[in-house]
Amino acid sequence: MSTLAPHRLRFGVLSTARIGWTSVCPAIHASRNAELGAIASRDLGQAGDFAKEALIPRHYGSYDELLQDPEIDAVYIPLPNSLHLEWAIKAAERKKHVLCEKPLALTVGECLEMQAAADKSDVRLMEAFMYRFHHRTQRLLDMARGGVVGDLRMIRSAFTFRLTRPDNIRLRADLGGGALMDVGCYCVDISRRLAGTLPVEAQAWSTQGSSGVDTQFAGSLRFENGLVAQFDCALDIERREFVEVVGVDGTLVASEAFVSGPGGVEIVERHGRGPETRHAIAGEDPYQRMVEHFADAVLTGEPVRYGVADAAGTMAIIEALKRSAAAGGRPMPVEDQVQ
Repeated sequence: MSTLAPHRLRFGVLSTARIGWTSVCPAIHASRNAELGAIASRDLGQAGDFAKEALIPRHYGSYDELLQDPEIDAVYIPLPNSLHLEWAIKAAERKKHVLCEKPLALTVGECLEMQAAADKSDVRLMEAFMYRFHHRTQRLLDMARGGVVGDLRMIRSAFTFRLTRPDNIRLRADLGGGALMDVGCYCVDISRRLAGTLPVEAQAWSTQGSSGVDTQFAGSLRFENGLVAQFDCALDIERREFVEVVGVDGTLVASEAFVSGPGGVEIVERHGRGPETRHAIAGEDPYQRMVEHFADAVLTGEPVRYGVADAAGTMAIIEALKRSAAAGGRPMPVEDQVQ
């Protein structure tokens, strides 16, 4: 007999990755419509320790074992980027719904493979881009699109932080690491979301670390209407995190725009040399809001707010940026492969 309530989405977690421990597992526990039923690791002892500390009823010494658990409805996948495709497809084949860490996959083609597997098994698949679910993100989008600062001309963003351990998986090329894939994807995603469309061209430059991944990456995106988005990201620069929206009549600035703490945040509105306006937004946990949205979609049969086409669009931009960086900064077209 199931020990979990049937009206709640029953989650299992593939891996004891830190993001699950610090953010997603607590969000599932706190949610109104989901429960955390099991954790899996390739190390049974590590899974057991995690389960005990995180108050998870069951633990397994392999991901396959968890996928065979009949009391698990959905899985959260915080595995390295290179493993997303394999385990999302395996989960879908076991009829498990999939909430998978960003970026969803390594290529547009992988995104579409994952979607095909989800469609075949009639399960939900969503990229876990938690910042999208913070109320400030939606407020920023509404203000930018609503003409608060006039026609948009420029979007600037940055996300950098400094890694201190050389064995960090973000520094491994074989696992899909690098600054662009880890934190630059946030800048790419918010840029295309503010613009409301995909760019037509991307240009980029990168600095390669000794491990073979990009440790610094800077890019520009040109949209058909003349809007330009510029961003930089890094794994070896002190933490910086912001989005600036520039219109002909003013600017909007959001600090700590992607990973804000539990406290209140704000959007700063400026018009020339006039007094600035600070729009306060109450603190919240975007991970919990993301989990609850995903669970609602599964339990009610409604589509998720951000489908795989969203993830594939962001990945199409990332692929163009990578091509440009490899070509020494030569502009590259962004190919929309999802029609």
